[in-house]
Amino acid sequence: MSRLYEVMFIVRPDLEEEEVDKLIAGFESSVTNGGGSVKSVEKMGRRKLAYDVRKFSDGNYILLNVESGGDVVHELERRLRVTEPVIKFITVRMDEEEKRVAKMKAIRATKKKLSAEVPAPVAHAAHAPAAQAAPVAAAPAAPAAAAVEPVAAAAETEAEPAQA
Repeated sequence: MSRLYEVMFIVRPDLEEEEVDKLIAGFESSVTNGGGSVKSVEKMGRRKLAYDVRKFSDGNYILLNVESGGDVVHELERRLRVTEPVIKFITVRMDEEEKRVAKMKAIRATKKKLSAEVPAPVAHAAHAPAAQAAPVAAAPAAPAAAAVEPVAAAAETEAEPAQA
């Protein structure tokens, strides 16, 4: 089964451009020989690494978009692992990512459609007259404090028989 993958790898910063091109061509040939295809190659340039990798603080980033089966990707990862100039790599299966993104877009579209159908509330508490807003805010304060005390007293009486 053919799937989409993104393979990003970082090569040593001291490599010449021609050596990097040969390295990329070798990886492309391993994918095409295995029955896959390389959709695109993007040289992202030299960037600083978040932490030192093999005593390097920066590296040249390369992104390959590959369409192939899992066995071809495993072979590509094996080659990346044993190639000395490659200091780090990661492979991401993109068809699952595209499904996830499509699902999120569909959910957002339905939420947007539902929010457009439901009218927004007309009056807010900040826009209500002062006579209506004041009693509502003051009334719950007293009963809430009274309700807490009996619950706390009941909890203390239940705890005493359990200790005896």
